[in-house]
Amino acid sequence: MLDTVSWIIFTLPPSSNSTIVSHDGRAITIDGQRKILLSGSIHYPRSTTEMWPDLINKAKEGGIDTIETYVFWNAHEPLRRQYDFTGNLDLVRFIKTIQDAGLYAVLRIGPYVCAEWNYGGLPVWLHNIPGIELRTANGPYMDEMKNFTTLIVDMMKKEKLYASQGGPIIISQIENEYGNVMTSYGDAGKAYIDWCAKMADSLDIGIPWIMCQQKDAPQPMINTCNGWYCDSFTPNNPNSPKMWTENWTGWFKNWGGKDPHRTAEDVAYAVARFYQTGGTFQNYYMYHGGTNFGRTAGGPYITTSYDYDAPLDEYGNLNQPKWGHLKELHNVLKSIEKTLTYGNISTSDLGNDISATIYATNDTSSCFISNSNTTTDATVNFQGSKYNVPAWSVSILPDCKNEVYNSAKVNTQTSVMVKKSNEAESEPSSLKWVWRPENVDETVLHGKGDVAASQLIDQKVTNDVSDYLWYMTSVNIKDDDPIWSDNMTIRVNGTGHVLHAYINGEHIGSEWATYGIFNYVFEKKVKLNPGKNQISLLSATVGLQNYGPNYDEVQSGLPGPVELIGRKGDERVIMDLSAHKWVYKVGVSGIDDNKLYTEDSRNETKWYVEDLPTNRMMTWYKTTFKAPLGKEAVVLDLQGLGKGFAWVNGHNIGRYWPSFLAQEDGCSTDACDYRGEYDDKKCVYNCGQPTQRWYHVPRSFMTNDVNTLILFEEFGGNPSLVNFQTVEVGTACGNAYENNHMELSCHGRPISAIKFASFGDVQGTCGSLQKGTCQANNDASSIVQKACVGKETCSVKASEEVFGATGCAGDVAKRLVVEAVC
Repeated sequence: MLDTVSWIIFTLPPSSNSTIVSHDGRAITIDGQRKILLSGSIHYPRSTTEMWPDLINKAKEGGIDTIETYVFWNAHEPLRRQYDFTGNLDLVRFIKTIQDAGLYAVLRIGPYVCAEWNYGGLPVWLHNIPGIELRTANGPYMDEMKNFTTLIVDMMKKEKLYASQGGPIIISQIENEYGNVMTSYGDAGKAYIDWCAKMADSLDIGIPWIMCQQKDAPQPMINTCNGWYCDSFTPNNPNSPKMWTENWTGWFKNWGGKDPHRTAEDVAYAVARFYQTGGTFQNYYMYHGGTNFGRTAGGPYITTSYDYDAPLDEYGNLNQPKWGHLKELHNVLKSIEKTLTYGNISTSDLGNDISATIYATNDTSSCFISNSNTTTDATVNFQGSKYNVPAWSVSILPDCKNEVYNSAKVNTQTSVMVKKSNEAESEPSSLKWVWRPENVDETVLHGKGDVAASQLIDQKVTNDVSDYLWYMTSVNIKDDDPIWSDNMTIRVNGTGHVLHAYINGEHIGSEWATYGIFNYVFEKKVKLNPGKNQISLLSATVGLQNYGPNYDEVQSGLPGPVELIGRKGDERVIMDLSAHKWVYKVGVSGIDDNKLYTEDSRNETKWYVEDLPTNRMMTWYKTTFKAPLGKEAVVLDLQGLGKGFAWVNGHNIGRYWPSFLAQEDGCSTDACDYRGEYDDKKCVYNCGQPTQRWYHVPRSFMTNDVNTLILFEEFGGNPSLVNFQTVEVGTACGNAYENNHMELSCHGRPISAIKFASFGDVQGTCGSLQKGTCQANNDASSIVQKACVGKETCSVKASEEVFGATGCAGDVAKRLVVEAVC
């Protein structure tokens, strides 16, 4: 009898070391064997080539066997038929780095990706092709999409990177979350998704294709789930396995927003529930979020940091306890892979939101007990034994007898990361600054530009080669003009997302949007002169729209109207300037023309040493520095600055905006309660503080000798507080429930002291720990000090055998908790 996957036909010729990847209704199969796959998203452009091996190896050490990445079309083809696969855009090198680590790869070609990436990953030049409509049954768009998708597929084939050729890529994706917006495109949307499936299938890559968030995904596409929880997801075909392509480990940040946090317990609960309910492939989005270098952040208003509260933080450090708690879960799931993929499944409802699931083969059985109650712990009688299952948790019993893992019982350390001043440049004052003004005079005074039109244009017309676009026009006013008055204003309707307005060379004001509300009205009083008056408006985008139905139609820049308003008594006279002759200039001269951030800029010598200005708009600052000592991640503290860009040795580390503070209210005041469904507003912090103060500077951007930092300050700020710092573990809090081992690590540095240690019913959280009502009679601190101080890592068993009797009642969950200083 043929297996249920036999309908998939592979046309690539088999190689001697090819891997047969297929699937049935239970799981992805590799060389005929069903697999439990544990994947993590790492996006190659959000880190550096030098970081890739470390990130991938840490993922592997954390129990990840598959790395998932999008392919970023606009990064690779920023201008039509001009391609870039160099540096951290070297996709082939990234896939080969995954292969070198012995891991599988999932290639999500899209090529629309969303991903909080500028314009959702689509090149803006698409928008300017005559007759084009994006992401629908439109000939010009489908031609371009097929061209790029084929380019990527051929590139992978040439390097033999598909599993069918012996490579690591076992799954590929076409389109992305289209089902969320498809109804807005009508019948053309359905025709488009059918075309996507046929086009992808015709490329003959010899591995399965997936479509996420696409309930009606045509065969042979596998539809998959994205979200915080996917345990209730059911594929649309009985021959498709239950796959979760995006388990959101946290959430992204936007300018003006707070820091979101998702607990390790809740992520683990979601994963365990997914595998309890028949899931066999799960991917963390993100496993490492990284950094939106340069102008890659989308949104609009997505921050430069894309940390995502992932198991590996923005800089590549272990985010503990999330990384360690999930590693333990991965080890347990892998240990019962055969049972989960081949066993018969039976589930019993035990009442009060408690369920038990048994996976049974002829040889063995494995069990899950879940408690979905959000407040009440449970003592569960199951197969003749009692189990304590906390609220909102899942217990895993690999032999259906002994609990080896519970999603709410964390047996790994919590690391509190700290930022330390640069030992090479210990004080901010040691940075010696020079400066120069951005040359705006010719623009704002004389309206000199590149092109002219008798209308206001969408800023996307420029193909998004810069954040900045000048809109300039002149107006002749006569004394007897009906609009003339002493009480005149200019009113501008913008979607920019930032506007700086100049009248006759004088800056009269600025306006910027807030996240989610990008249409704004700027109105300021103006003093016009009889005769010619020059109006110069600088529009600045902060990442283009990346999500939503027809998102490409959202205008950017100054769609208008732009109006002069005169007032005489109660009477208003309006002059609409929208159809005037407008002159346009792309970019600001220091970035886009003179490239002042590069070492070979022709204006390299024109910097001023004296009279360093502060709080001055449109100003360039430059300094030199030595790289911080050591190997820890480096961040640039930009406290005191307004908004702009920063370059280190010519590398654009992204947009900065430390003057944009998070909202004053709405933050969580206590530790995050993992119980109950998570969303991006549940556990948020950092109210009233800069949304992002620190900016990642990868070590590979710096040299061992003298380095150059250049800032373009758009709003005005004070560089005197700017300095470089390193990120490292400051405090490590070990935690282990009874009969588990408490493990501590300072990640390459010795443990210097033990601030707290107790075995019993310890209360509080890391940094505010307290002894409970019962505790061991031996001195826990002295025992832990002997075992740990002076060592980089240590392990101590949490047991009465080591620490003595506690006197705790039998139903009290005892644990060893230690706070160590690194």
